[in-house]
Amino acid sequence: MSRYWSAVTHGLTPYVPGEQPGIDNLVKLNTNENPYGPSPRALAAIRAAIGDGLRLYPDPDAGALKAALAARHGTTPAHIFVGNGSDEVLAHAFLGLLKHDLPLWMPNITYSFYPVYCNLYGIAFRRIPLADGFVLRAGDYLPRNGERAGAIVIPNPNAPTGRLLPRADIERIAAANPDAVVLIDEAYIDFANDDASAVALIDRHPNLLVVQTFSKSRALAGLRIGFALGHPDLIAGLERIKNSFNSYPLDRLALAGAIAAVEDEDWFRESRRKVITTRAALTAHLQALGFIVPPSAANFVFACHPRCDGGEIAAALRERAIVVRHFKAPEIEQYLRITIGTDAQSAALVAALREILQTARTGTGTERE
Repeated sequence: MSRYWSAVTHGLTPYVPGEQPGIDNLVKLNTNENPYGPSPRALAAIRAAIGDGLRLYPDPDAGALKAALAARHGTTPAHIFVGNGSDEVLAHAFLGLLKHDLPLWMPNITYSFYPVYCNLYGIAFRRIPLADGFVLRAGDYLPRNGERAGAIVIPNPNAPTGRLLPRADIERIAAANPDAVVLIDEAYIDFANDDASAVALIDRHPNLLVVQTFSKSRALAGLRIGFALGHPDLIAGLERIKNSFNSYPLDRLALAGAIAAVEDEDWFRESRRKVITTRAALTAHLQALGFIVPPSAANFVFACHPRCDGGEIAAALRERAIVVRHFKAPEIEQYLRITIGTDAQSAALVAALREILQTARTGTGTERE
């Protein structure tokens, strides 16, 4: 700590990102990166953008990217905002659209950056408990007994559980809260079914903002590209925040790669198909080993073993150069979030888990009382 820190800085508990370990021959299944890499067209576009043009500022409005996204989602550029990763888009939304006198409502088990934003910007918030099995109930987000939300944020699929809220439930929440912005964070939506996204609802609900990212399904986590879709009035609010903070959030390489990635639909669908197929196979293997695995619509699964400690399993995997994400929050401390990797990575994980569980059964490892 320093005497030069402001009171805000002293009071912050920052978000802790997933580890990027420097381990040789690592099977990295802890940060939900796409194992298949970006579209070749995106890589070619990035290479082509390298050159004398880098001495010039990028387009501050990202007009060509907004046009490409608008064409894909059947809307207009006025309905789209882009930023430096979906985390920046979310940060602008928290400050510009979700900060009100009444508390912001969010699930009690959710993306752990949300409370960080609230503390950073002084936003009062309320955690809404999930039901058994990590189920989010739409009815819990409706005004009742004179109580209503100042705004609502829900990741869909939820993180870190992977459970999906049906689009009809999202519409029910948006319709019941017409005076509150309802933000649906769809970082993993492309790994759900084709009709899961709430983007189709934005024309009917001017209070609905949908945030997506290029990091997962487009395999461009290293470029940092995120975007939001919503009524032009919401987008205009985000633009005011952005232009009061950083007018050039996306560089020329990111813009070039993002546009090409949006346009390469064939690569997107094939990469998505492989992740979904491997997810189903991994879920079956984990269940055969005795793990409890809630249904996942994301590019990860959330799993716990009723007889073995989650933290000890994660440590034992790490000893075998396999890294998964273990959260220490009380409600989920026995669960592991496991990224969907390649089939070979999944096979290595299953083999390691089988060995770890066998060690536990012999009384020398991780079995719980």
